[in-house]
Amino acid sequence: MAMSFPVTRRAFIAGAVGAALSAPMINRGAFAFEGAPAKSYSRRAVDLVAASLVIDMLAPLKITMSEDYVAHRLTDAEAAEFRASGITGFHNAYGLGGPDARGQAMEYLAGWQGFAGRNSHVFTLVDSASDLDRAKRDRKAAVIMGIQNAEHFDSVADVAVFRRLGLRCAQLTYNSQNRLGSGSTERVDGGVSDYGAAIIAEMEKQKMLVDVSHCGDRTTLDAIAIAKGPIAITHSNARALVDHPRVKTDEAIKALAAKGGVMGITGVRMFVRASDPTNVGHMADHIDHVAKLTAIEHVGIGSDADLHGYDDMEPAEYAALKGSYKASYGFRDKIDIDGFDHPLKVFDLTEELIRRGYSNNNITAVLGGNFRRLLGQVWG
Repeated sequence: MAMSFPVTRRAFIAGAVGAALSAPMINRGAFAFEGAPAKSYSRRAVDLVAASLVIDMLAPLKITMSEDYVAHRLTDAEAAEFRASGITGFHNAYGLGGPDARGQAMEYLAGWQGFAGRNSHVFTLVDSASDLDRAKRDRKAAVIMGIQNAEHFDSVADVAVFRRLGLRCAQLTYNSQNRLGSGSTERVDGGVSDYGAAIIAEMEKQKMLVDVSHCGDRTTLDAIAIAKGPIAITHSNARALVDHPRVKTDEAIKALAAKGGVMGITGVRMFVRASDPTNVGHMADHIDHVAKLTAIEHVGIGSDADLHGYDDMEPAEYAALKGSYKASYGFRDKIDIDGFDHPLKVFDLTEELIRRGYSNNNITAVLGGNFRRLLGQVWG
């Protein structure tokens, strides 16, 4: 999801990120966190997050409609909060489109890369996969610039232009039809167009990750088939567990895995479960499903929220967000899921995977190892 307001040139998604955790030990092997005294986690969970390269493949830095946020300098408290999150890689992307999509995309990239530079004590930009490794060593948050649409590609040549400007991942469509293919909430899915096929080929040539998270069913399958190498579903869930147009069929998940792709599991409530309660355990059900359907190597995290989640938004912005989607999205009172709606959510998910008997190696793969492998392969 990650924000699809009726987009204007300045409807940015902004934010603050973190990596390096600070975890003073308390009794019985549990760890408490500075700034979150009510939270404690097992030593195994804390050690696993510390040892893992955690990559959230849909993590808008801040969910806000404020046009001025990109000029924001993080407070010490904000910086500390994000450093404690345990997350190193943040795929900062949101949906934009319309007649001025190209201009919007350029302004978005300039604004957020400027934001990262302004807060360089916390952030570093990602050019190649090795930058994620460096960020982990340097205890910084690595920002992967992405866009949840491809309407900004006015021509095939624009793929190379936007890669030079810092774009490393793009969805083929958002929820609606565009020149490339159909979105997940369109009544009819016509699949990938000739122009879409040309864009996929050029994205692979330019070493830009193809994402089909918001694409319709046929467009998703077409894109996987057309691509020569692996692509991504950065943030979606399994339709076998919840009937929603924005989640993926088993056919699509298996096809993605067969090409070597990775699927990020999201914590958006209506994509996780059809009724309440909906919590981090139900999110882990989707990880289980993809791992059992394919293999553990093909599943990761794409939370589709910033560190605080959607339910922490200003009321007017929250209402505007919900009102900008079709009825088929099926919003409930809350958007975030219980236990995955705060800056330390990765630790809650890690604890859940431990409870389910996942090995350390498999947890590390889900937290980011699988996406690190994919990004290294695609980006070269």
